[in-house]
Amino acid sequence: MKKVIALILVAAFMLTALPVQAQKAAGRGGFMGFIAGCCFGIRAGMAYNDGKEIHWREWCRIVPFVSIVIAIWDGIDCANGKTTTDFAAQYGAMYY
Repeated sequence: MKKVIALILVAAFMLTALPVQAQKAAGRGGFMGFIAGCCFGIRAGMAYNDGKEIHWREWCRIVPFVSIVIAIWDGIDCANGKTTTDFAAQYGAMYY
């Protein structure tokens, strides 16, 4: 089973090295787009490919115990009715 998972990961990394027309046009994608999609979800991966940067709150989701605090913080912000427009005004359009 471990060999199969290792082969799937190697194949995924090799496929990210192949040029794709959409990646050439946008200038993004590839390995970093793959990492953004796998680690941060489809919203962050697609936003990264559109030219947005990954927000520091999304980077903190990788750290094991810090991710719990960030998840609760994000939940509180969502419960208070914040939108991506609010975050774009606060952090800049570079992220949202």
